[in-house]
Amino acid sequence: MPRLLVVEDDPAVRTTVVTFLELEGYSVDAVSSTGEALERLSENSYPIVISDIYIDDRTGLDVLDAARNKDPLCSVILMTARGTMETVMAATRGGAFDYVAKPFEIDRMLDTIKRAEAARSGKEEKEAGPDDLPESEMIGSSAAMVEIYKTASLVAPTDATVLIEGETGTGKELVARMIHRFSARASQPFVPVDCASISPALLESELFGALKGSYTGADRDRMGVIESANRGTVLLDEIGDIELNFQFKLLRFLQEREIRPVGAARGKQVDVRVLAATNRDMQKLVEEGKFREDLWFRLNVVRIVIPPLCDRRGDVPLLARFFLNKYNARYRQSARLMESGLKALQEYTWPGNVRQLQHLIERLTILAPSGRVDAAAVQQALTIMESREDPVETLAEAEEEQIRRVLAATGGNKSRASQILGIERKTLYRKLERMKP
Repeated sequence: MPRLLVVEDDPAVRTTVVTFLELEGYSVDAVSSTGEALERLSENSYPIVISDIYIDDRTGLDVLDAARNKDPLCSVILMTARGTMETVMAATRGGAFDYVAKPFEIDRMLDTIKRAEAARSGKEEKEAGPDDLPESEMIGSSAAMVEIYKTASLVAPTDATVLIEGETGTGKELVARMIHRFSARASQPFVPVDCASISPALLESELFGALKGSYTGADRDRMGVIESANRGTVLLDEIGDIELNFQFKLLRFLQEREIRPVGAARGKQVDVRVLAATNRDMQKLVEEGKFREDLWFRLNVVRIVIPPLCDRRGDVPLLARFFLNKYNARYRQSARLMESGLKALQEYTWPGNVRQLQHLIERLTILAPSGRVDAAAVQQALTIMESREDPVETLAEAEEEQIRRVLAATGGNKSRASQILGIERKTLYRKLERMKP
């Protein structure tokens, strides 16, 4: 067992940590001031140093610098009850092995020390082996995905309308983009429009355009989405959400390939390929009278159904490695996917599908302790992601630490941080308000 150095000015905490570690078989040097710590580090090299941050006139960051200068391989574990954005950023830049918020469960500290030992000895858990990755995010080698590739490759060179069905987050837009990419229209625009996000009153003008003065606020002629995609491809996403009274106008456009801007006396021809996507059961909507049967037939020339991620878990390793490489490059990180982490990812049910996996891997790329995406890191990230608005105290502390680290990694970009954390921006603002000292 290696000899460790513990730097803690609180006698109760210092005694607890030292006693526990000695019972676990470690030899421990314990000091109560930064002066004593720096003196010990000038005389000795410690493989692992555990230090509070706020101690006296100097801080644990000074201990971190001294320990890493003495031994660049030293693993420094910092702990504090009042972490700030500045200290977390400084600790990360200074090469701290991990950052533990007080109060902490002593077993968590032991786990962190064990990980530090494993990393230093080179006996740590194996990294999951690499796979040959495709160039695009349309990833998967399962039988269901191969069938999708086959269908897409056959329909792409044609101008046939394609209806893409699948749960939210399965990659419907990626399939649409793949069809456009391998079509004769690939050099022309690909324009997606989310029909569900546009109010019914504005959907017609959004798609077909509008003339100046045709409605209140129309102070200029406005080109619609479909015309902007002329000679290219338009994706009508969430097609199942459009109102019944607009469906006839859409049907007429699909039949005649002619649009009539709101307020215009006559229509104009457009050369556009139409793809549609939905997470709804279209046949059920037709049976319930909520969607026109003739419009459904017109859209359903070729149908592609994307399975949920839980039905193709064999694709999780490829997806996880792809996203890890992507976000390592984006954030200049060097996170590694360990075998236990990969196993944990494969065992999860993924109610949010590929999009949920993507956001989780992005979060782990930034937050995984020492860049190791292992089972513990995956479980902690999933716990935070699934937590309610009012988690228990220890969960809240872990969440606050993650929020600080994500904000640090994104340069304070709250919109990007909320996406990585999997919460709405207004929720992030509320949590930040509660975090203020």
